[in-house]
Formats: sequence, C-alpha cells, structure tokens
Amino acid sequence: MAILAYGAVAETAAAREPGLLVDPFVGTLADYGQLSPAAVAPFGMVQLGPDTTPANHAGYDHAATQLTGFSHTRGVGVGCGGAGGDVKVMLAYDDTTRPERIDKRRERAHAGYYSVSYGPGIVADMTATRGAGSLRFTVPKSGQVNVIVAFDRGYSKRMAAHWQAQPDGDLRASFSAGTVCDAGVYHLHSATRLTHNGKSVAATWRGGAAQDARLALSVRSGDIVELRTGLSSVDPAAAATVRDTELGNRPFHAVAAQTLADWNRQLSRARIGGSPKQQALFYTSLFRVMQSPVAITDPDGRFRSSDGTVQRLSPGEQHYTSWALWDNYRTQMPLLALIDPERAGQIARSLVRLYQSGKARWATPTEPFLTVRTEHAGIALLDFRRRGITDFDAKAALAGMVAESATLARDTPDEQIEAAYDDWATAELASDLGEAATAQAFRAKALSYRPMWLATFRHLGDDADVVKARGLYQGTLAQYRWAPVFDLPWLAQMLGPRFQPELKRFFVDNLFNMTNQPDIHTPYLFAWAGDKAATERVVRRYITQSVPHRYVNSGVRPQPWVGRSFALSPQGFADGMDDDAGTMSAWYIWAMLGLYPITPGDPRYVVTTPMARNIRINGRALMDMPVRSAQQETGL
Repeated sequence: MAILAYGAVAETAAAREPGLLVDPFVGTLADYGQLSPAAVAPFGMVQLGPDTTPANHAGYDHAATQLTGFSHTRGVGVGCGGAGGDVKVMLAYDDTTRPERIDKRRERAHAGYYSVSYGPGIVADMTATRGAGSLRFTVPKSGQVNVIVAFDRGYSKRMAAHWQAQPDGDLRASFSAGTVCDAGVYHLHSATRLTHNGKSVAATWRGGAAQDARLALSVRSGDIVELRTGLSSVDPAAAATVRDTELGNRPFHAVAAQTLADWNRQLSRARIGGSPKQQALFYTSLFRVMQSPVAITDPDGRFRSSDGTVQRLSPGEQHYTSWALWDNYRTQMPLLALIDPERAGQIARSLVRLYQSGKARWATPTEPFLTVRTEHAGIALLDFRRRGITDFDAKAALAGMVAESATLARDTPDEQIEAAYDDWATAELASDLGEAATAQAFRAKALSYRPMWLATFRHLGDDADVVKARGLYQGTLAQYRWAPVFDLPWLAQMLGPRFQPELKRFFVDNLFNMTNQPDIHTPYLFAWAGDKAATERVVRRYITQSVPHRYVNSGVRPQPWVGRSFALSPQGFADGMDDDAGTMSAWYIWAMLGLYPITPGDPRYVVTTPMARNIRINGRALMDMPVRSAQQETGL
C-alpha cells in the first residue's frame, strides 16, 4: 500500500463556494472543447442555454455576437455535430426569427446559472433542475413581444415534432431527433408554461412555420416573462409533472439558489487549496465531470428504457443514460467511483439495465435521451466492482458482456486491442464471480490479439505517424502501440530494454496526442515502469505550458497548433480537443490529485506528486487515504 502524504486543508479554500468559482465559458470558443455555458444541474437532463450563429457543436460559440434563441438540451464535447437543441425559445419585439445581437459585456454564468442581454436590452436569465428549466426574460420597454417555441430545431437530424396547447395554455410537445453522429434516434417530451409578472397566462398559442408555437404579449418596461419547461422520456403529461414537481411555485431566484447549493455540495466532494485561478480551473473541470451520464428518472420513478419500454424504479433510485463510454471509461468513470461511490452504484445498475434492454454499440432507434457510444461498459462495471461498488447484479452484467463479445469488431489493429480489453474485463469479472470456465475462455480470447501486436507494433514502420493508417478509426500506430493497458507487463517484456527509451522518444518526437483519448495514459507509463519524475515532467508540461499539438482526428497538421492544453478561458482546451463528456476534464483532475487509473478494471493507481495542495476527498485528507500503487505492485 502506498500512503500519500501532503498538507492539511486550507480553511480559506474550504470557505469558498466552489459553484461560484466555476467558469462555464471555459471551452466554449470554436473547437476548443465543444462546450456550452448552459445552466445545468448535476447530471441533469436540462442544459438551458444560448444558441448562436455561428455555433459550435453545443449550439454556442463564445466569439459569436448573434443570438438565435435558447434551447433546453445539448451534448457537450462529444464530437460530430453534437445533438440536442430541443425546445428552442426566443422572445423578441417582432414576429421574426432573425438573430439578435448579444451584449457580450452583460453575459454572466456560474454553475447552474446563465444570463445575457440581447437586442434592445432584453435580459434573459436561466437556471435548471435535473429535469426542468426556468427561462426568465426582463423586457426594457413597453410594446408587444412575441414568444416563439420551436420543437423541430436542433444540432442533429430532426425526425418528427408535434405540439399541442392545453385549454389552460400549457404547451406540450413530443419530438425525436438523431443522437450524436445521427447513429440512433432519441424521443423526448416537454411541457412549457408561460407566466407574465408571476401570473400564469392562459395563452392561445398559434402555429408558425414548421413546428413553431407562437404567442404575442403586451408588456410594459420592466415586465418579466418566464417560461418553465419540464422534460420527460415518458410522455408530455409526465413532462408537466416533472416541471411542477421540480420547480413548483418557487420563484426563479429560489430555484437558482437551490441548484447552486446542489453544485456546491457535489463539487465539495473534492477540495483543493491553491490560488483562485487554480481552484477555478479545478472546479470548472469537476463541473464538466459531473454532467455525464444524465439522470432521466421522473419523480414518480418512471423512465423509458433504450428499448422504448416504460419502466419504474423504487423510490430513491435513478436511471442514467447519455453515454460516452468509449472515451470516459478511461478517466471520468473511475473518478466518479472515487468521489461519488453512491452515484457510481446507480450508474452501474443503469448499465446492467442497458445490457438487459438490448445494448447497442452506439445507440438504438428508441433512445430516451441523446447519447453517444456504449463501448467498454463492461470495463466500467468491472472497475466499479473492484473499487468497492458492489451493489449491482454482477452476474447479469457478466451475461451481457459475454453476449456482447460476439458482436465486437476485430478487423483493424485498434479494434482488436479494444475488443481484447473488453474480453479481458469479461474474464476478470468471471474469475471474481468464481466462473472458472468462462474466465479461462475469455482470457484466451483476450490474449489472442498478441500476434497482431507483435507483427504491427513491436517494430514500427514508415506509417507509424500516419493518422488512420491500416484502418485505424483515429490516431496513429505510434499512439496505439501503447494501448493494451490490460496487458502492460507483457507489452513491456516484448519491448524489453527498448521500453523506456522508445517511450521517451515518443514524447521527444512529439508523437503524443493530448487532444484525443487513445494515448492519454502514456505519460503515466514512465511512473508505472519506475520513473515517476519523467511522468511528472510530461504531465506538468501539458498542464502548465504552451506546447505544440500536431494532430487532428483526420490527420497530422501542416503546422502544429501551439497553446495550452487546459486553460481558464473560452479557449479552454487545445484546438480540436473535445472534452468528450468529461474525459479530458477528468484527466486534468487526476493530474491535480497525483493519481492515475492506468488500467480501468484494476483498482490500482499510478501515484505521482500532486499538482494541487491540501487535497480532501469527501472531507477526508488524501494523505489519510490508502491508495494501491500500480507501479509498486505491477511495474518493471
């Protein structure tokens, strides 16, 4: 066991509200993170925020000066064209949909809250709960304003949309759209109620172009028009119940205060000392980690499964979806296991239900919410269990993993390594459950990638630095060479005395890609092999310095992009670096903590010197927490 020893907590850091230190504008410029400043609750369905033109993948670009409206959903940092943009609202003094100019000087945000002034001085404030959002407009002058709510707009392919107003003016809708990369279809329902100066309006909504619902109101200077919207995977009536239960009759400021309090409680699970800027970037990164996956269970316990069926959970239980496991199983899921084990247990049970409902590699045609990819769910489940999260049906998980193995692609070098890792996890879980025959069969299946690795990676050829060489999905052969983290002792044995020199050359020649996930563990291989100082030099360089980034997903740049990989600014990540549902933000958090889960599925960490001081996890000083060290028990 390795015992970490660093200082006690700083009282000044403990006294601050971490939610107010969060800067939601980080990573919202162009393609520097693909993030949004939208108001969102921890792991919430609703991400209520601005849509601009031009827009990035999450509907908003910090450099844009034209506002097109405010929408209630988005997937942040997940590539392709994103998904979401549902229930898009605009209030203006004319009945058009032309963009309005943003007053960038009056744009504000913190955890759970966003505000902006636009057009002639209309102020829009917004906040959110898990499944509902409140959008409040304060108008600057008397006259007639027009409210437009669109159900057929978004960032992915729109499949269908239908709205109907209740006799009391409650605007209810059902709509469907493509998930991220249009790989599947999600189906969602909403219910929106409008108030004018706090009084409910029995509005007469009229149809506009396509699936717009429109309403005209006479207002005076200083009037407040508020739209409260609930979302549900079940049906529009359920969405109304979500709204009325989660928002109730509370005023806007009370909802915003409660959401901030929820963020303060969640973010306080990991506390650090340090300068205000260091703390702000730390909590902003943790803020992104705590947005995925998404909790979709209605207050009555109902949710719609990925197979389209409505299910009901017992009180207090929550079902999660909006998966991006191909990326965040590496860093984000292990971090949740460390800092929020109760929620990790609910996520684990959700993954088991996903297997039982017919888990697809990307998404089904009947998804209950926007989502991305589900590969490596079995690795995440094994990792949870071995980190002490055992309150899920591991035998059901194993059955799903065994069945899934037959569907895994194994044609290209990266696919063979990825499938081998899944098979390794199946073997390990089977062994933990005492199913020796299954463990033996899947261990042999997992290790069958080795001849390919020896032929392809033991000695790299002229195509080592070619992105997508030999059919790779992304990345290069030089990067995927180090990918079999489940088989590191064998890999090191095959390279022999060349292991550390060639790993060093990998970084000296700038073959490492900080902007994508396949090789983000490689800085920690030095420490795994016994050279902790080398790991710390590389990690500190990418955390604190401007460095040349050579790669995009489709190739090598003609000239490297030089800049910070992580920064407290709208240009928050390296150019082209998706946060990928908290994956890269979690990498930054691990660097601050001085730990790294180099092999998800194995509960040991690579241990380095923390880059933050006065660290506490759930109120406990990290110096008092026993941490199993991968390099001490497994290294060369």
